[in-house]
Amino acid sequence: MPTVCDPNEADPSVEIQWQVAAHESYPSDADIRSWARAALQEGNRDYGVTIRVVDLQEIKASNLQWRGIDKPTNVLSFAADFPAEAQIPYLGDILICPEVLERESAEQNKTLNDHWTHIVIHGLLHLQGFDHENEQEADTMEQREREILATLGVADPYLHDHLR
Repeated sequence: MPTVCDPNEADPSVEIQWQVAAHESYPSDADIRSWARAALQEGNRDYGVTIRVVDLQEIKASNLQWRGIDKPTNVLSFAADFPAEAQIPYLGDILICPEVLERESAEQNKTLNDHWTHIVIHGLLHLQGFDHENEQEADTMEQREREILATLGVADPYLHDHLR
């Protein structure tokens, strides 16, 4: 089983870009970085990632362009695709839409902070090769999410809902 990065260790290279205005209900950059550290597995601790917090229009346009789905989503992950010989320590980019997270957390009766935590971890796991395209992959990814979230004191997000 992969080891989770100790949240007390040095910060990985996590760049956070806010395309939307920060709001008091949104997590701090420090919180987002802490969740990212928790999701980074052994061997990926020194890899960079960009987390971009975007509005409905950007997430919808990106979802349409890259997945062919014409609606907003909560998170999109774009793994870096460099040639292996380039040896560039960068995992990729994540887009998160807080408006979708707000709606989902209310619909799913979850705290907004817990939902943010889950979605950051979900996006980071995608960048590290986890997926949910079939039931076996989904079970593996969801179990890893549960393990990481439990270390952060966050309840199982799949008790009542699925991201699938």
